[in-house]
Amino acid sequence: MSWRSETPEDATPPDEAMPPRSRPVRDWLSRNRTVLLALVTWVVFAAVAYTTYRITGDIRYKDILHALEATTWTDILIAGFFTVVSFVLLAGYDVNALRHLGKQANLVQVGMIAFSAYAIGNTVGFGPLSAGAVRYRGYSRLGLSGEQIAGVIAFVTLSFGLGLTVTTALAALVAADQVAGFAGLTPQMLRLLSAALLLALTVAAVILWRSDGWLRPHMPRPGIALGQLAITAADLMVCATVLWVLLPQDLEVSWISFVIIYAIAIGLGVLSHVPAGLGVLEAVILTTLGGATGTDALLGSLVLYRVIYHVVPLLIAVVVVAWTEALEALHSPRLEWAQRMGTLLAPSLLGSLAVICGVMLIFSSVIPAREANLVWLAGYVPALLIEGAHFLSSLIGLVLFVAARGLTQRLDGAYWLTLGAASAAFLFTFVKALAPYEAVMLAALIGFLLLSRPLFDRPASLFSQTLTPPWIAGIATVAISAITILLFVQKDVAYSHALWWQFEISAEAPRGLRALLGVVVLSALIAIRSLMQPSRPEPGMPDEAELRKALAIVETQDMGEANLVRMRDKSLIFSDAGDAFLMYAVQGQSWISLFGPIGAPRAQAELIWRFIETARAKGGRPVFYQVPPSLLPLCADAGLRGLKLGERAVVDLEAMDLQSSQWAEQRQALRKGERMGLAFELLEPASLGPILDELQQVSDAWLAHHDTREKGFALGRFERDYVAEQPVAVLRAEGRIVAFATVMQTGTKAEATLDLMRFARSAPPGSMDVLLCNLLVEMKRQGFRSFNLGMAPLSGITAHQAAPFWNHLGQSVFEHGERFYNFRGLRSFKAKYRPEWQSRYLVTPGGVSPLAALVDVTLLIGGGLRGVMRK
Repeated sequence: MSWRSETPEDATPPDEAMPPRSRPVRDWLSRNRTVLLALVTWVVFAAVAYTTYRITGDIRYKDILHALEATTWTDILIAGFFTVVSFVLLAGYDVNALRHLGKQANLVQVGMIAFSAYAIGNTVGFGPLSAGAVRYRGYSRLGLSGEQIAGVIAFVTLSFGLGLTVTTALAALVAADQVAGFAGLTPQMLRLLSAALLLALTVAAVILWRSDGWLRPHMPRPGIALGQLAITAADLMVCATVLWVLLPQDLEVSWISFVIIYAIAIGLGVLSHVPAGLGVLEAVILTTLGGATGTDALLGSLVLYRVIYHVVPLLIAVVVVAWTEALEALHSPRLEWAQRMGTLLAPSLLGSLAVICGVMLIFSSVIPAREANLVWLAGYVPALLIEGAHFLSSLIGLVLFVAARGLTQRLDGAYWLTLGAASAAFLFTFVKALAPYEAVMLAALIGFLLLSRPLFDRPASLFSQTLTPPWIAGIATVAISAITILLFVQKDVAYSHALWWQFEISAEAPRGLRALLGVVVLSALIAIRSLMQPSRPEPGMPDEAELRKALAIVETQDMGEANLVRMRDKSLIFSDAGDAFLMYAVQGQSWISLFGPIGAPRAQAELIWRFIETARAKGGRPVFYQVPPSLLPLCADAGLRGLKLGERAVVDLEAMDLQSSQWAEQRQALRKGERMGLAFELLEPASLGPILDELQQVSDAWLAHHDTREKGFALGRFERDYVAEQPVAVLRAEGRIVAFATVMQTGTKAEATLDLMRFARSAPPGSMDVLLCNLLVEMKRQGFRSFNLGMAPLSGITAHQAAPFWNHLGQSVFEHGERFYNFRGLRSFKAKYRPEWQSRYLVTPGGVSPLAALVDVTLLIGGGLRGVMRK
């Protein structure tokens, strides 16, 4: 086993336990799961839209307007008050999650992150516009690790699901007589089902709290669990109250009955994967309560609810973040944290606002404008200009929707496209129908974009991006919604082909038809372009020109391990300026970058984003292996999570003093080598030709003795061309080479490190210590400042009670995995040289990705399944 071997070699791929015939099916499902989920979302939403349209068959658009006008400002203010209470309770989710992890943070900072996360998640809720991405960005800057942030997200998600279930079951027990009819059950049956569900959850909780299994450390303390349950129940009741207050006065439904109906609707919305549960909530409410009051009034209440609970909080969040951006001009140390949080959250919030503005423009193109406004405009503006502004506004809405993806990725092209499109749409609002609300929303987007200009500094081409299936599904959702709205508001207009050619101020249906056709055609073109875009070529190995370019960069930076690029077994991505590169390889579904970006620090963010986009465009999973802590914030900005792999041992050569008592063991090793007649020599590449055959013999004997095979990717292999390019330290006994180590170094002399370290069976005991001690002395003599002894896998992973599952798994393997890998022995060997231990991380998108990625890394290093099984 190589001294630098860095991955557990006992990982068995999940395919081994699977029948051969089922593997292709599983592989196909795995490769296409995002596409399938997008299709399911689209089909569910189409069904919901059709159901809603059928339910509202007797309702007219004007009836909804009258219902909206009938809502009093008092009801709106009360609904606004309960919305504020709801978001305060939602912040309690994050506070409780941090308490569970044993972390304390500024409540104002936590509240700002939580509010922004929920404002985005509640309103948009798909793709990179997600609450999880916002939390990664925010909490990473508060000092939380990737594992801890993942713990917060898991705690929030699970607690909401359990709280929703418990609250609904309790409410059903209390009000079974009132709501059993809505569920199609008898009161007795509903009570029995609710009691059984509560009993099952209680028994499961007691068993988990009292057991000593692997889940026990992750269980929250009873006080935290009960507190979280209370917060979830209170939040659901408050959210239901927001809508209940807005319901028609003649609706005879008790508050507790409505809470149950609302909880069921929210749960179905979450399960549907439709963004923000759009249409699902409406369909459930209309189905259950439509017979008790006017459907038109119910629809009006639901529209107001969406605006008050979803759109307004998002606008407030954007205002808060824009305000923090403006604080930078004040240069106040007290306000520095707010500006820093604003910088992290602004791209996601602005992307969400762009989505809202885009959807608003598309929907407004199929909704009739105020007739009085159109009549007034006709006296000053040519009809053709009004028609053109109306049509172009709908297309601009779709452009804003698509550009939102680029905003979340901080693309400068997306910034300028959004700014230009929003500015044009703002001018059109005064030409097409004097739309003040649209003008205010677009003006807000333009203003916030101008305040946040420095954040969009990634010079990537927006038009080279390929939309992912979730984004295409989102576009389809908007298009289906627009079709449904047009059919609803124009249901009294009989269709004829002549409608397409009517250009009159009063002809609302033809104007909406043309705008809808433009949106559908442009949506189809965008989707087809993304789906039919030429497949990117599979990553190839670098040619000699690219390798020389990479090696020139390696010589200018401080990481000796970057010389692994010489193996020529990894693909390369260079920065636009050519001053940095990233090396990676593909194994299974994982695109694995070794060490992350190498070279100029200013190019790190560019390379990270480019690698992630490249991997996702090919349907792969972006993985960063062995990255330093300094890269975690940049990875968090991209929505990835970091999990600790272990620690690498770095010896400070400048502080090393073999004459001191602390280095007595190494001093004795050197003297022992002299007594045994062992001769050390560091040979430069030009001197290696005559001894390559002898080195090959030592290496082959070492591999045979250990019954192993060559590794790769994160480790070097004995290939003559590779070995001959770098210095080699050799140890001779009676003139014969008995041990050697290949040395990696750079021109800065900041760090040297070893790669292959092998010895012959005839080597005297202790030869490796003699070789390494001599090498440290020689590197210090040559002026190198530090020496990297490589990584100790799973070293330094803490597993306190609140630590995530990954930490407990890692520590358990470290303590009990000696049968498969000498984890403790390797750390002890390196600890003799008094190194500084530096953490290294595995960065993945989260979910099940860490374990799947680690299996792929193991297979990649081991040379496939056969290599892993043979060590």
